[in-house]
Amino acid sequence: MSINISASQVKELRERTGSGMMECKKALVEANGDMELAIENMRKSGLAKADKKSGRIAAEGIIGVKVSEDGKAVAIVDINCETDFVAKADDFVGFVNSVSHALLNADNIETEEQLLAMPLEDGVTVDEIRRGLIAKLGENITVRRFERFSTPEGGTACYLHGSKIGVIVELAVADPDLGKDLAMHVAASKPQFVSEEQVPADKIEKEKEIFRAQSAESGKPADIVEKMITGQIRKFLAEVTLLGQPFIKDDKVTVDKLVASKGNKVVRFVRFEVGEGIEKKEENFAEEVMAQVRGN
Repeated sequence: MSINISASQVKELRERTGSGMMECKKALVEANGDMELAIENMRKSGLAKADKKSGRIAAEGIIGVKVSEDGKAVAIVDINCETDFVAKADDFVGFVNSVSHALLNADNIETEEQLLAMPLEDGVTVDEIRRGLIAKLGENITVRRFERFSTPEGGTACYLHGSKIGVIVELAVADPDLGKDLAMHVAASKPQFVSEEQVPADKIEKEKEIFRAQSAESGKPADIVEKMITGQIRKFLAEVTLLGQPFIKDDKVTVDKLVASKGNKVVRFVRFEVGEGIEKKEENFAEEVMAQVRGN
């Protein structure tokens, strides 16, 4: 029975692996349309560098972050537009600041629908202002994602790299300096989890299968191969977890040891980068200017 693979599936796999269209379609067919299995199989066969491009910047906009004066709450929001031209516009920047500030002071916003209905200045909602900006600036504007941390006992911190990368961190014990250092580290090193305990078992097992397939070609005895896999998994966990990574300001110390030396614990973090996983619209500057003049 033939499997019907859509163009959008092929497109997604190309973006995530950087492989050619035919290789991607073939991989999807062989995996019966299972995206993750297709990626896994492509990694094993050497057709793709695993997920290297899955988080590439492919859209415009800015990240907004706000921390409360007492350091007990922090908010982050990722708002997108079509061009960098609009992302730098005062109206757009002001909108992002207003949304992030309002989100910081709200304690009941959990869904996108609730955020869009949240009132800003003069009781006008986020969505109403967003629609007005679309008409004024001539581009689609979306509130893509957001997060808010609140802790009565611990502390929060944030870091904003330019306007394109934002990180918020929650600590068990308030420590603004440590929190900022950790947020900067997350921005630079892109960990996926806080600790090894948070890494899903099935993700570890898939990595083992991939390493096993790669190591089998070495021709080494099975017991040696298993030791190689153990070492590779240890390295993998250190790379994807915040606590396992060498601290960016002192690579002789892991983040785990740094945090422990401060008598603290990392509760959670969020890292947003503008355009992650979104296809970027190719448009030159002259066309951007003409689009603004025409109001399109």
